[in-house]
Amino acid sequence: MKNPILIVIAFLVHCVIFSQESAHRRTTKLMGSRFNITVVAQDEATANQYIDIAIAEITRIEKLISSWNASSQTSEINNNAGLSPVKVDQELIDLIERCITISKITDGAFDISYASIDKVWKYDGSMSEMPSKEAIENSVAKIGYQNIEFDKKAQTVFLKFEGMKIGFGAIGKGYAADRVRTLLKTKGVKSGIINASGDLTTWGKQPDGTDWMVGITNPLNKDNIFSWFPVNNAAVATSGNYEKYVTFNDVKYSHIIDPRTGYPSTGILSVTIFAPSAELCDALATSVFITGVETGLNIINQIKGVECIIIDDENNINTSKNIELNKTQ
Repeated sequence: MKNPILIVIAFLVHCVIFSQESAHRRTTKLMGSRFNITVVAQDEATANQYIDIAIAEITRIEKLISSWNASSQTSEINNNAGLSPVKVDQELIDLIERCITISKITDGAFDISYASIDKVWKYDGSMSEMPSKEAIENSVAKIGYQNIEFDKKAQTVFLKFEGMKIGFGAIGKGYAADRVRTLLKTKGVKSGIINASGDLTTWGKQPDGTDWMVGITNPLNKDNIFSWFPVNNAAVATSGNYEKYVTFNDVKYSHIIDPRTGYPSTGILSVTIFAPSAELCDALATSVFITGVETGLNIINQIKGVECIIIDDENNINTSKNIELNKTQ
């Protein structure tokens, strides 16, 4: 249930250097989200060809992994939960295997079987009291990554219990961004940015030879960037809860729900993750939200090449051990 907020801002410099290359961007809606696709190319016609390739790849991935698409392999897995294994593409097997690895690392804070949840929390203003303890416990009864079985040799996936479902909402856009980056690089695109509603991946440099930059803002004051960071062949993702929450007994309950307990996360306003891949950023941003500041930082500090910035509900900025804030006015 990730709700990325656009506190990651791509700083695009459209300039011309000796090669005459410049940055070209197109915005479109894919996977139910806004995608900004930027490539550095010699001219607009060439850039548009590359962007068309990117859009085709994202569309292909959506047809494969979307649980909203009745004909997708993911939907077929869900429809056969508790009944029989489903043969799928190796690409989907590999993605599920990586998801389960992240589930183990985060002690279940990230779990693609979260799609099985009964939605007892509502954020449309209709809730007047907290759900009962029994309703909350029952809402997560069918969640558990341990009950996802896959056979790499037979290329099958099986959900042990009827009513179980998997979904890639907390990792799918990041995965798509990574795949597009890899594909465009093989096509000869030397530089670009894929920004999937705040799940951002980059490669190469800006046309003037400098790094792509992202600005991190306070979620309570989106117009105020407190630090800029270079992003070189890496990815960034941000999750935030400052817009969707309910309040009971002076406690704010986020729309980001712990799949292990059924209770919403508390205590954090936003999480920004820096990592080599957008897929990993996407999954860890949600996970840290759920685990909280102390446990989240402990997890991140143990993963090589991954860093994070956490803003808690008291507006304190917490960072992993290798982050240096370049504060701006």
